[in-house]
Amino acid sequence: MWFGRHANAMQVGYSAPAQVGIVSDIGLSNSEYGVFASVLTIGAMLGALTSGRLADILGRKMTMRFAAVVGIFGWLTVYFAKDAMMLYAGRVLLGYCTGVLSYVVPVFISEIAPKDIRGGLATSNQLFICSGCSAAYIIGALLPWRSLVLVGLVPCAVLLVGLFFIPESPRWLANVGREKEFHASLQKFRGRDSDISEESAEIKGYIESIHRLPKAKIQDLFQSKNIYAVTVGVSLMIFQQLGGINALGFYTSYIFSSAGFSGKLGTTLIGIIQIPITLLGALLMDRSGRRALLLVSSSGTFLGCFLTGLSFYFKAQGLYSQLVPTLALCGILVYYAAYSVGMGPVPWVIMSEIFSIDMKAIAGGLVTLVSWIGSFVVSYSFNSLMDWNPAGTFFLFSAASLVTVLFVAKLVPETKGRTLEEIQALLKAST
Repeated sequence: MWFGRHANAMQVGYSAPAQVGIVSDIGLSNSEYGVFASVLTIGAMLGALTSGRLADILGRKMTMRFAAVVGIFGWLTVYFAKDAMMLYAGRVLLGYCTGVLSYVVPVFISEIAPKDIRGGLATSNQLFICSGCSAAYIIGALLPWRSLVLVGLVPCAVLLVGLFFIPESPRWLANVGREKEFHASLQKFRGRDSDISEESAEIKGYIESIHRLPKAKIQDLFQSKNIYAVTVGVSLMIFQQLGGINALGFYTSYIFSSAGFSGKLGTTLIGIIQIPITLLGALLMDRSGRRALLLVSSSGTFLGCFLTGLSFYFKAQGLYSQLVPTLALCGILVYYAAYSVGMGPVPWVIMSEIFSIDMKAIAGGLVTLVSWIGSFVVSYSFNSLMDWNPAGTFFLFSAASLVTVLFVAKLVPETKGRTLEEIQALLKAST
């Protein structure tokens, strides 16, 4: 799952020397590079719109295979690009691939995982995404951009081949009536000698109750039984994006340079810290719980953005000039560390847990689409915001993180240690 659900690994690979290489080789203007950076999110929105339906019709495995093939074509299009339009086309394909995987990967993990380690397994997705980001930061500083594109092909190929060695989601198999395959898949995931009779009966009983209901429609999102889960899922994705992650992902090197710090060194340091911090989050997910991680993480992203904003404020006012680069570095490192432990993985974990199986395609697609719309808006507007007021931009991001703390404390449910069917019962009791 290194290829993962998030585009950061694709974004950051072009944020330092590789960006210079693309601009010079293809002859892009600054505005064209801005389109190149943000057009990936357009493809991701299209992927988000179709991801739920694809996963329900084709199955979770086949949908991931399809996305991997699209990703391979996307990387090849970028590699052979001779002009801006080919670059845009490749990025749209990569975005579509990522938008589909954004939904189906966490859903697949949540559907196959035992309840006591589901959070940690779901967070492992983010761990491998961070590994990809770190690799892109470091390798992107060493290789020409076309060589970096070839590196991007590797996880696509690994995903495509690796899917032949794992079973389909047992819950999806049960939902489409493939009884024999359902039992075989669940048994394989739980171990040959494990007793799956109780879990099997719980899954089948829940799905039978769902099948007695009318087929889910878009308007069902706003029914009282679903609106709480939809509000939580959509809001967490909005807050995740308003915290500024995609702005920092696209423009990390630029931010460091603007603050007077080495962009190459800064991005390398980010690549180094992300993996251990995300691993820590994975280990804590099923111990401390989702809410605690979100509260700590959003508090940390508030502090990180505030420190970064303060560094730009001091620079603009001509104050503490020697302190400005260090303050910017500390702020961004704190931000990435805090984001990696909670606000990065947890909203996707919760998204994969809180929707009933009949609503997953519609509600999960909506949540994923909202995430990518937010990504596009923030990343596309970031340059304009920085031209307006660099310090004010980061103070806005920090304010969004502060609101996130309040939202999580008030409304986000704790899903740790419960089966997906138990979570549905909990949400019904809360409405």
